[in-house]
Amino acid sequence: MKKTFKEFIASGELPNFLFCGGAGVGKTTVAKALCNEVGAEYLFINGSEESGIDILRSKIKNFASSVSLTDSKKVVILDEADYLNPNSTQPALRAFIEEFSNNCRFIFTCNFKNRIIEPLHSRCSVIEFKIENSDKPKIASDFFKRVKNILQTEGVESDMKVVAEVITKYFPDYRRILNELQRYSVSGRIDTGILVNLSDESYVELIKTMKEKNFTEVRKWVGKNSDIESTELFRHFYDKAVNYIEQQSIPQMVLILSEYQYRAAFVADREINTMAALTEMMAQLKFK
Repeated sequence: MKKTFKEFIASGELPNFLFCGGAGVGKTTVAKALCNEVGAEYLFINGSEESGIDILRSKIKNFASSVSLTDSKKVVILDEADYLNPNSTQPALRAFIEEFSNNCRFIFTCNFKNRIIEPLHSRCSVIEFKIENSDKPKIASDFFKRVKNILQTEGVESDMKVVAEVITKYFPDYRRILNELQRYSVSGRIDTGILVNLSDESYVELIKTMKEKNFTEVRKWVGKNSDIESTELFRHFYDKAVNYIEQQSIPQMVLILSEYQYRAAFVADREINTMAALTEMMAQLKFK
């Protein structure tokens, strides 16, 4: 992947790109780095915050149609493009790509490429930020060295075995790893005390209250653990279900998790969405 990007930089020309892959793997960083490397002027738009077609039309047209004072190339980076409406905004962008093809390029980033309409796929070079299993140990090791350097530079005392465990848990979400370490480093030291928060023990209380169908206590747990991403919580249920859910209920659980994970990408309040998922599981599943 790095070799491919270097070849584009060497040519001095960027095509339209569609970067897809999981959260925190570097899609947006690479988009900005490419622009900096070729000396391009770029407009950054967050698709989850500015999804209205009128806003995009005025912003993109004003940027793409204006003359650059430095005669540099122009690039529109549309971050989180999978949040853009596939029935109105995305089809309009198809026309923008063609209208401004002479002086402007587009880089789309997304977590779920199936939410991007096919006409945009066909107008872009699609790059998947996916790490093969055979490459993960080497890349994780390199990232561990980078994290170690950051912690030393910031003067944070750290138990490297604990840091390695954090990386193992969240890799390859680099952003999540750094955010978690930053959160735990507030006290000035990262040690074995944080492993309680990373272990499965933090879910024992939740499972117990769900089995008892204690709605009030489950709601308290969700509120107290609002920093846990719903995707992480749902994945825990998916991976560990056999330990505390009756075999005949597991297929129903998978359907519930799938439905609410899809909704999580669009809801205004994710805590309510998580609570709704747990409530439905309490009502429909049989616990051991």
